Amino acid sequence: VSPFRFILYLCVIMKMKLTHISILICLLCSFTPALAQNRLDNRFGTSASGRSLGTHDRNGNPIDTTAVTDAKSIPIGLYSWKVTRRLGNIVPVPVDTLMSGFQNSNDPAGPTGQYNYLGNLGAPRMSRIFFDRKEESQFFFTDQYDQSVLRPEDVTFTNTLSPFTNLTYYKSFNSRNSEERFKSYFAINANKRLGFGFYIDYLYGRGMYNNQSTAFFNGGLFASYRGDKYDMHFIFNNDNLKMRENGGITDDRYITDPLDMAEGKKQYTSTDIPTLFNKMWNHNTSYHTFLTHRFNLGFYKDIPDSLRNDSKEEAANDSIEAEIVKEFVPVTSFIHTMELDFNGRKFITQDDAQNREYFEHTYFGNDSIDRNRRTSLRNTLGISLREGFNKWAKAGLTAFVTHEYRDFTLPDSTIIPGQRINKHYKENVVYVGGELLKEQGKLLHYKVLGEVAVAGEDAGQFRVEGNGDLNLNLLGDSVRLDVNAYVKNLNPVFYYRNFHSKHYWWDNNDLSKIMRTRVEGKLSFKKLGTTLRAGVENIKNYTYLANTSIPVTSNSGQVIGFKNNASVFQHSGNIQILTAVLQQKLKFGILHLDGEIAYQKSSEQTIIPLPELSVYGNLYIKGGLVKNVLQAELGADVRYFTKYNAPDYSPVIGQFYLQNPENQIAIGGCPMVNVYANLHWKRTRIFVMMYNVNQTMGNSRYFLAPHYPISPRILKLGISWNFFD
Repeated sequence: VSPFRFILYLCVIMKMKLTHISILICLLCSFTPALAQNRLDNRFGTSASGRSLGTHDRNGNPIDTTAVTDAKSIPIGLYSWKVTRRLGNIVPVPVDTLMSGFQNSNDPAGPTGQYNYLGNLGAPRMSRIFFDRKEESQFFFTDQYDQSVLRPEDVTFTNTLSPFTNLTYYKSFNSRNSEERFKSYFAINANKRLGFGFYIDYLYGRGMYNNQSTAFFNGGLFASYRGDKYDMHFIFNNDNLKMRENGGITDDRYITDPLDMAEGKKQYTSTDIPTLFNKMWNHNTSYHTFLTHRFNLGFYKDIPDSLRNDSKEEAANDSIEAEIVKEFVPVTSFIHTMELDFNGRKFITQDDAQNREYFEHTYFGNDSIDRNRRTSLRNTLGISLREGFNKWAKAGLTAFVTHEYRDFTLPDSTIIPGQRINKHYKENVVYVGGELLKEQGKLLHYKVLGEVAVAGEDAGQFRVEGNGDLNLNLLGDSVRLDVNAYVKNLNPVFYYRNFHSKHYWWDNNDLSKIMRTRVEGKLSFKKLGTTLRAGVENIKNYTYLANTSIPVTSNSGQVIGFKNNASVFQHSGNIQILTAVLQQKLKFGILHLDGEIAYQKSSEQTIIPLPELSVYGNLYIKGGLVKNVLQAELGADVRYFTKYNAPDYSPVIGQFYLQNPENQIAIGGCPMVNVYANLHWKRTRIFVMMYNVNQTMGNSRYFLAPHYPISPRILKLGISWNFFD
């Protein structure tokens, strides 16, 4: 291991202090000498689908962007993939080595600025593009932290010819309120089938405004075995999310009209602006275990070695003569997937006098901590007839049955005022379903999955989901048509049905199931750089959180404030959502322009508020400073969306909810501009960015959530290294 790498690890450990010294155990894995240096066969081995793990995806596109050998003869090559959550199907993903867009890789607003968030690194966020919002999980308190929290389907597995490490560090430069994030990813193979690895994500955002700091420490271990007759993927990860809640600034005019608020005496800085709360925190802790494995029955057949994608490259490089090899063809697979989750949440308040002024209800007296816990165990058993074992098997067919056990713990009251106990809510659900899958070949691929809950709390819930892609060559261009559709009849998640806390309380035993129907298509032209995506969705019984604060009036009847409360509502009618997104990439020599424009229309804007237009533009010059060694991008990007009454944020439940109709404020209508430079040197990427450069220009309404301004102008830096040793 290089001295530089060792020193970097040591510095990170010291930065995390003793509370995170456990990271040392994981980092020691990267110092493994003998195992790390074994020279793997260039053939990664056959996958469970019967196809070789070469460097091309199912459409023939290269996915190994680092397959080279350096001067020290260290074999370098990566193949990466993810797995589906229910049945563990393989989904190839490209290796992340791209320079373009690196400056936005740590932006909570997303790569094209499509998220609303609370202004600080790691803060809760929500996509303004409705079709990009994920389905709520049963522990929805961490859903808004998807920039940091990885679900099983988000974890990347890697098969590598030599030990691979990626270290990424982000920092914003401010003497008192900087943001920092360190990410590490390590993968190693014991042989061409068995691989291990871990990832670490440490985030600390002091926040440019008072009382909004975030401190996250997430990490996980993963392992995979991809053999002919046995296939396994395992994940264990932990999320530890601490967020200080400030409730937003007390008056938006500190941002929109700072001179007026200063009364001519001084110019306010961000840390001079008062916030609603100063002693309030949310703390989420989760432990996840995920295992999916399958046993394959099949046969071996002779195949010319030169027909395999990875072997074609070997033959070209080594000029070896093609030979006949045996390849395993799976016919039937027996599948088992297990998920075990432990989730805990604490809502902490320590300023009861302030809370009594703000909240309508205080159910537990002066007790300062609310605790919610959830335990879940989910097992799926399936049997699959595999695609491609003979010429008539044009698609794979899988049948499965799932049992899910859920145990929720909420505080509850007793007949004694101020006293509380813990109440358990236990749920069991049994699902049966099937999947039709075609993923071989280059022309057409599709997947159709159906599932219905036949017993338990969610009995009667069902979903039918389908997606597919058609790939054609048209007038010399590669054209791809993607189609996605579903029909879902879903029981609202537990915390819509039951929630008890110090300030919010509901038990909704009469909620109807939510019926959602969506059809969406995407047309992509590779050479033109054009992607058009459009879709429509109908929702019946849409279930949502709403701000139900009551006004407080003076003796003269004038409204002087509101007492905060929240409730769960359900809209019994139908709501239609129309979305169209156009993405275009243009190039004129070294000048590039990447743009995105999204149009959305909600038939019930008061229930599902959406901006009519969201726009992103990125203008930059790109060229090589040193041929094949150093590349650079210099440019600026802009984000803009039309005004709308965006969802507000509730610290009590850590969720976005509708604004109170009597006290609404619109955000948007203000462009936000960043100027940046990207550098790519060998296997190192660097960016320097001046964030929010137009802070003092125009109307200065730089809010991405009501009463939560984004950071003022600040310099940001990011660096990412890839190591093979």
